[in-house]
Amino acid sequence: MTSQRHTHDALLDATRECVLEVGVRRTTLTDVAKRANVSRMTLYRRYPDVDHLVRALMTREFAALLEQVEHTGSHGNAREQLVKRAVDAIRLLEANPLMQRVLQLDADLMLPYLTERLGSTQRLVEQFLIAQIEAGHVDGSIRFGDAKTQARVVLLSTQSMVLSTRPVTSGLDFTSLLEELAKQLDGALKP
Repeated sequence: MTSQRHTHDALLDATRECVLEVGVRRTTLTDVAKRANVSRMTLYRRYPDVDHLVRALMTREFAALLEQVEHTGSHGNAREQLVKRAVDAIRLLEANPLMQRVLQLDADLMLPYLTERLGSTQRLVEQFLIAQIEAGHVDGSIRFGDAKTQARVVLLSTQSMVLSTRPVTSGLDFTSLLEELAKQLDGALKP
């Protein structure tokens, strides 16, 4: 199992290197296999195409980011923690080289996740938000409502900041924008 995990991580690491270098569209399974030092057949057995490989990479990257965010903002009530973690996540995503490279070279690949369906990474974030909101219902810091609906609204509000970093920050200080978002999230969730 360890060697399989190592190979899996090596494949995703190689994919990350390719995407950072040339973007999603120009990344090929052949290039990933070469970088990972595995045969193309090994790669094809695990991932039928680059799309599946990139989705696995993005899920791994953002699961790690969520884990990192979960360990921040542990002071205060559930609402305060959620707001801090949401802002921290946006800050981390804005600084994430992979996310920035995808937005720079292949932003249109994000469109289906805005107009057609939620992706696995968005669902991961939504589950995180639901848990935070339910904790806020319990401690009384978040107004009572349907946690799934509240989580979806928070997800939609925050993902727009991530996906629109360049136009959003045009002529404005990013830190000031995040402070304003924090105030809006806090106000919207207060009982």
